[in-house]
Order: sequence, then C-alpha cells, then structure tokens
Amino acid sequence: MRRTSATLAAGALVAALAWASSPTSPANAVDPAVGVADLTQDLNQILADSRLTIAQAGVVVKSATTGEELYANNSGKLLLPASNTKLFTSAAAVDTLGLDYRFPTTVLSGGRTAGSVLAGDLVLRGTGDPTMLAEDYDALAAAVAAKGIKLVTGKLVTDDTWFDAVRLGTDWAWDDETAYYAAQISALTASPDRDYDAGSVIVSVAADGDKVKVTTTPETDYLKIVNRATVGAETDVLIERQHATNTVVITGTVADPYDEWVAVDDPTRYVASLFRKALVKHGVRVLGPTTTAPAPGGAAELAKHESMPLSELLVPFLKLSNNMHAEILTKAMGRKTSGQGTWSAGLKVSTDFAKANGVQLLNMRDGSGLSRRDGFSPASITQLLMAMRGKPWFQTWYDALPIAGAADRMVGGTLRSRMRNTPAAGNVHAKTGSLTGVTSLSGYVTSADGEPLVFSIMLNQFLASSLKDVEDKIAVRLARFSRTAAVDTASTLRAGEPEGNGELECSWQKPAPC
Repeated sequence: MRRTSATLAAGALVAALAWASSPTSPANAVDPAVGVADLTQDLNQILADSRLTIAQAGVVVKSATTGEELYANNSGKLLLPASNTKLFTSAAAVDTLGLDYRFPTTVLSGGRTAGSVLAGDLVLRGTGDPTMLAEDYDALAAAVAAKGIKLVTGKLVTDDTWFDAVRLGTDWAWDDETAYYAAQISALTASPDRDYDAGSVIVSVAADGDKVKVTTTPETDYLKIVNRATVGAETDVLIERQHATNTVVITGTVADPYDEWVAVDDPTRYVASLFRKALVKHGVRVLGPTTTAPAPGGAAELAKHESMPLSELLVPFLKLSNNMHAEILTKAMGRKTSGQGTWSAGLKVSTDFAKANGVQLLNMRDGSGLSRRDGFSPASITQLLMAMRGKPWFQTWYDALPIAGAADRMVGGTLRSRMRNTPAAGNVHAKTGSLTGVTSLSGYVTSADGEPLVFSIMLNQFLASSLKDVEDKIAVRLARFSRTAAVDTASTLRAGEPEGNGELECSWQKPAPC
C-alpha cells in the first residue's frame, strides 16, 4: 500500500521516539501483545457508546500483510452494508470489464442516404454510459449534420436494448423513486453535470422580484413544472416529481437560490427529447415519431461517442458514492459475461468474484447498497480488502477510494470533511456507507509503525441521527496503533472527534445514502 510522505514521516518519527531512550532497552517500548491488548481495550471503549446500546456493531481489524486478526466484534454477523456494497461491485467491474472499458453511444442509419435525405430511420443506440451530458448528445447531432443529412424520412429510434427494461431495483424503497440517488437504470441515459448522476435533472429555484423563477439543468421541456412556490423570508421549499409522471411540483417559500436533483421517469425517452432537440438545432429534421426498438441489422454508423475509461470513472463512482454507476456497471458485467444486461446476471458476476477471492458470507441484491436486503459480514469485507491488494489493478482502485480529510471533492470524496488534523487524515482510504439507521466504513489505514491494516466497521439498527463520529474514532485509533510504543489513550479518544466529524452530507449539496 502506498503512503503519503507526511504519513511516512509521522510513522518514522513515532518509531524513532519509541526507541530513543536506549539502544538496547527502550524505556517507552511495550510488548507487541500489549499494543494489541491496548487497541482492543480502546475499541471496546469506543463501542460502549450509549447510542449503540440498542444497535448492532460489527468491527474487524486485520494486518494487511499477515492476515493477523487484531480485533473482532461480531465478525461473522450478516449486517446491512449500505454503500460498502460498492467495494464488491467496483472490484468485480474492474476485474471483469477491465480498466480500459468504455461505454460507446452511437448514431446509426437505418436506411439509404441520397444527398441530404436519409430515407429511413435514424437510430440512437446506448450501452449505459452514465457520463453522457446534453452537450454530448448535441455533439452527436452535430456529427450527423456534418454528414450532410438534413432530412430523415423515417422515425427517431432509441435502442436501449443493451440492458433489460427493468428500471428500478427489486428492493428499493418506493419513496425514493424520484430521488437522484435511486434513478431509473437505462442503456440510454443522461447526467446533468460532471458528478454524472445519470437519469436526473437539476431543478433550480430563485427569487425573482416577487415571483419564484424555475430553471433546469440541462434546459429541457421533458419535465412539466408546476410552480406553486412563493417568495418568502426563508427558503423552505419542496421540489418533488409525482409518481410515475414527469410532473414536478414545487411548493413552499424561496429566499435564496436552491437546487434539487430530480430523477426522471423513463431516461430513454428523456434522452430522445434531448437528442431530437439537438438535431433541430443543427438543422436536421426527423419526420417520424420517436420509438424504442433494437437497431436493424447492418445499420451504418454515422457518429460515435465513447465515455472515459473505467479507470477514470472509478473516481466519481467511489469518491462520490454514485449509486447509478454501481447499477449500470452491474448490468454491464452481466451483458459482457452472459449476453444479458440484467441485475441477476450482473450480481452473479459480483458474487462469483467475491467467492473466488475467499468471501463466503454475502447476499447481494443490487450493486449500490440501496437494498435493505443486501448483507455482508465485517469479516467478508476485510477478506475482500485483503485479496484486492494482490490484484494488478489494485493501486488504481485504492486511489479511487475516498481519502480522509482531503478537501478536494475528487480526492477526499465522502471523507473530505472527516478526521481532519488527525493521523488518519491523508492516510485512511475507505468506502463510506449510509442509510437510515445504518452506517459503515471499510478500507485501509497505515498504523503508526508503518503497518498496513484493513478494517471494516458496520453499525446497524440505531436511532441516533448519525454514528459517523464512532467510525472516525476507530479509524483514528487504528492510525495511532503501535506494536512497539505506548499510545496515549486519552488523547487518542479525544482525537476521534476532530474537526469535521462526518455530519456533512455525503455528496456535496445533495443528501444521499453513501
């Protein structure tokens, strides 16, 4: 495991001080077994938090090099992982698809071209690219126009058959249907910005004199906006899409600008609306209606867009805990291995991958962790983390994990506000996870001795608003762990409550399970 220079210096300093008093009999040295015993005592004390009295807590800590178990509490208990599920999905995706994997989106000719007329259908075919923006569909339309085509006599056909037609996870909560973090999965989709929240639109409100102005990103008429909001002394506004429609109702009061990410109903039709609008902009007129169907055999390629490689997509996926990336990659794995872009086919790939790497106890119902029927044990997660260190692509995957205390969103990700000014900052690389009553943190940390450790913290069935401070205390204590020097327990536990204790929303301005 690679460590930052600051972490290396800190570890070297601790070791030097521990042995400074005597070259043969250091006064500050302790028996290695005592160091582990002290760690056990401190972690037990942290888990004695009264908020955990009614809850379930599973924690495992191991040496990443030897596999020695340094601490275990409910190690074999099946618990809800939330977004720790993404550890399994992302690793399986890299192993199955490869770091160079890209999602192509193509425009095809379904007929003959004579001069500026395409006599037949114009086909837009997708393979699930979650990074497609409105500007990318505009570029595809411009490429069609550059071919000299001005009139299409047939239909605009959207081919989303790379994946099946099941849009939502089996166990997803019905009241999350309009939330961007539970958006519908389609082989043709679009994101509103470079967080790449596929299948959503940003709806923005702002006071404009005595009225509330509503805009969308990207600009689209696919959503029907019903604006009932009024200008008020404070912003207390609800922006919500009505079930099974694309009608967005806005109520409440607006004083300051406010944005809401809203999942659309039927991403394929949404993409069709963006693409048709872009064609018109570039002087291409399609006479027929929009339909969804497989592309005809032998259709000629007119234009193509490819996504960034998976090696780059891992960054927004894992740093920002993007649920849609997890589900799209799950279906993409199924499509590659069995020709079926389904959840069941993709989850089999992830499960088989986990088992091939020594993980026995797991229950995967989706790729992101939104399902409350997902289940892993802390021991299963630490086994995966240890096994991944031997993969040729480990460094890329490891670097894509959130890093504690790193302020840049695309470095620190969901850990950017946590464990600042502690030995865990810039040291802990770990995946967060949050649902109501569920929090998890699993990953890698280097001890004060320079020993690489793997850990998994899973807390379930609590009523407190958050227990991320408990996770942080444990992670900081692991960063201070030493087999060869005494640890100031009191300062360690106080340092577990650093500036930024995990209460910040996980995904920038957007509340989300992460």
